Parts: sequence; C-alpha cells; structure tokens
Amino acid sequence: MTLWYEAALASFDTETTGVDVERDRIVTAALVVQEAPGGPVLRRDWVVDPGLPIPAQATAVHGLTDAWAREHGSAPGVAVEEMARALAESARAGRPLVVMNAPYDLTLLDRELRRHRGLTLGQYLTGAPLLVLDPWVLDKRLDRYRKGRRNLGALCEFYGIALTEAHDAAADATAALELTRAIGRRHQGQLEGLTAAELHLRQAVWHAGQARGLEQWFSRSGAPAPVDTAWPLRLPLERAA
Repeated sequence: MTLWYEAALASFDTETTGVDVERDRIVTAALVVQEAPGGPVLRRDWVVDPGLPIPAQATAVHGLTDAWAREHGSAPGVAVEEMARALAESARAGRPLVVMNAPYDLTLLDRELRRHRGLTLGQYLTGAPLLVLDPWVLDKRLDRYRKGRRNLGALCEFYGIALTEAHDAAADATAALELTRAIGRRHQGQLEGLTAAELHLRQAVWHAGQARGLEQWFSRSGAPAPVDTAWPLRLPLERAA
C-alpha cells in the first residue's frame, strides 16, 4: 500500500490583508498539486481585489499593494468560489490537502464564501471529504519537545526543505507540501501506518490538546488568553458563542 506521504498531495495557501479570520480578506491564493514525490508541481493561482485597503503592515510582509490588487485582481465572490470548487475537485480526486496552520487559511476562505456567496466551505465539498494534513500540528505532535520556532520558514530549515520566495502563496504551498512529505518520512514509525483519513481525525485531537497547553502557558505567564481548539476549521462566532 502506498503511504500517504508518498502518494498524490495538494496544498493550499493564502496571502491576506491581516491575521483576523473573521474580518480580513484574501489577496492571493494558490493550490498546488504533486502526484508523486519528486514529480512536477502543477499550480493554480488567484489574485483578488479584496475591496478593502491592504494595511501597510501586511504589505511589508508579502509585498502586495492596493494598486496591484486593483489592477490584477478578480472580484472576491468570483475568486473565492473558484478556490472552493478547486479544493472540492482535488478532494474528489482523492488527494489529501496540505495546509500549514489550517484553521487560519481554511477559516478565512470559509468566511469569504459566507460574505460573498452566502455559502460555507463545507457546502462546496460534495462527493468527498476534505482530508487535511497540517505540518504545524504534525511536527508539534511528533517532535513535541524540540525547542525553537515552528513557523514555515523554521520548519523548512529544520527538515531541509527549500523555501524560495517566502510569502508568495504558491511558493509557500509548495514548501508546505514538501515539508509534509519530509515529516511523514522522518516520523514514519510514530505514524503507525495511519491513512490520511485516520490522521485527519487524530490531528483534530492533537490540535485541541496543543491549544489547551498553550492556553495554560499563557495563564502561567500572567497574560491569560483563549486559544481556539477547533481544527481544521474554526466555528463561526455565533456558533462558538
């Protein structure tokens, strides 16, 4: 049987106006697909005119400006529906979806769909479930006592993955895909032959435990703050309340 990290994978990433999944908007996004390790990477890119100013602090990270988004971007409703349909098509093809810090990118896409299409991400996922592989969750579980940062750049350096053009959606998605394969290979003994579907369920449990641990750390540090335990998609605020 082909192990999930040696099989076809897709990967999704966004660049946005900020870090608030309830209020911020997608500016660029990419879906990349690799049918086998070492094979060609096929990519699909989107540029969105978000309809809101891109804050200077966001531009400082990814280099995307209001003028560029207005010139090159599609209407948000058109772009986010295309993204959702592309993710659904890839899921129906049987590919697990790599998303680094999935509750950020997938929740942001879900909120954009609600905002512009009146539909949830789940409503587009007909015919096959979205099986998510989150290298951030996987690495924290499989190598939990390692010190140091665990953002995409740090993880790629640790696992020997090239990350070129950081904060470009397609480059980040490709690096996250290769990173996930590397995590699978390095920790294959701990994964116990799990399928992608089984791993999806376990990551939800692992993430919840990680979030509760972080919440406790905040409390011990004298700056208590809630940490969302939902994975790979956060509940809407009205349901969470």
